[in-house]
Amino acid sequence: MTRPPLWNAADIAAAVNGKPAGDFTVTGVSIDSRSLERGDLFVALQGPSFDGNDFVAAALQHGAAGALIHRRAKDLPVNAPVIEVADTLRALEDLGRAARARTEAKVVAVTGSVGKTSTKEALRAVLSLFGATYASVGNLNNQWGAPLSLSRMPGDSRFGVFELGMNHAGEISPLSQMVRPHVAVITTIEPVHIEFFASVDGIADAKAEIFDGLLPGGAAVLPFDSPHFARLEDKARRMGARILSFGAKDGAWARLVECTVTPQGTQVVAEIGGKRLRYRIAALGAHQALNSVAVLAAAFALDLDLDHALPGFSAFAALKGRGKREALRIPGGEIELIDEGYNASPASVRAALRLLGELPAAFGGRRIAVLGDMRELGERGAQLHRELAPDLTAAKVDRAFLVGPLMQGLYELLPAAMRGGHKSTSDAMVETLVAAIQAGDTVLIKGSLGTRMAPLVEAVRALDTAATKIAANGH
Repeated sequence: MTRPPLWNAADIAAAVNGKPAGDFTVTGVSIDSRSLERGDLFVALQGPSFDGNDFVAAALQHGAAGALIHRRAKDLPVNAPVIEVADTLRALEDLGRAARARTEAKVVAVTGSVGKTSTKEALRAVLSLFGATYASVGNLNNQWGAPLSLSRMPGDSRFGVFELGMNHAGEISPLSQMVRPHVAVITTIEPVHIEFFASVDGIADAKAEIFDGLLPGGAAVLPFDSPHFARLEDKARRMGARILSFGAKDGAWARLVECTVTPQGTQVVAEIGGKRLRYRIAALGAHQALNSVAVLAAAFALDLDLDHALPGFSAFAALKGRGKREALRIPGGEIELIDEGYNASPASVRAALRLLGELPAAFGGRRIAVLGDMRELGERGAQLHRELAPDLTAAKVDRAFLVGPLMQGLYELLPAAMRGGHKSTSDAMVETLVAAIQAGDTVLIKGSLGTRMAPLVEAVRALDTAATKIAANGH
């Protein structure tokens, strides 16, 4: 599928105050020479252990239409289509600002301790029903991901959705001022990245930096059920925002009244500004239902017809690494894999376990929980892991396989019958887990990115005899 033109060399050079060599047009923007697509602008960023300028020639050979550079490598052809700048990260930020300045799109920015990416994707699905919608890909939400996402937004977009993340104070403010949202959504405040903060109040303040770039007359969609709601509300009001609260408790402006989880999706009843709505979301779980209420509050803030918005949720399903469900065929029957391997925090692990307990076992067998260390929890890390023991019991987990040193304490608290195994690394757990899986099992895998749960996800997928046959036959 041919992508439309996104930038020409003259516009890029003007945006970044650069010196152009050659006339070219790009259809995308990339910072990774290994994954760029034909027609991309390759931005040669420099990091502590790499310099993208060393890969410019290779990027051009692989189909990049042009490149942003801060020096010319020895292997770069004299006539290469490049734009030279003093600092490529600064240039990427300037290109992102230029993309934001040239569009009339209504922009929503999303942050929060958990649920950012899922909420962003639900917003994409809903807003797409009303017009051309651009949303940042994956979790490109940091100091280079946010400007990269902005730079990729087509000028004729009607809506833009951007995820903003942080693990230290002061990181979201400049990103918000770059994105300049009409609506700012905060999903939750939880002790995620608490290692870098004195208290959860500090996390709330860091998330509230999203209001620093909110446009005049903009709206703040805030988690009413959070003990930090008043703190968030105070900052939002000081920045001139309209407040739209969402939650499950009485008093929330947008309220989750009821949700029923079924194997086919989640049935939701919500009241948005006093209007009762019934709808289904393809994603599973009360946490996803609550995210959908925040999405409807944001849609209301954009003056959109909520009845017209509802069908968008039926197209919103869990993403790979974030709750995606897969049925796999193994000798003797089938198993279900719930892939939550991308990241983990106490709140998100509890939500995943709650869902595991609520869902009927797809194939009638055991509930298997495979949990890895949750990172960046500071001095309370071991305690926060141990506190998950009641959640495993409530979820009716039959066998638990735990990975990482912080999970040791939790493992010791579990009933003997529930203990499937504890290993220090995911690689060491592969053989134990694979040997334990039986036909009929539902297997939930969740852990922080740094704990590397992906090898376990792939090992379970590799048990699929149907996929093995397809691969063997070359189909």
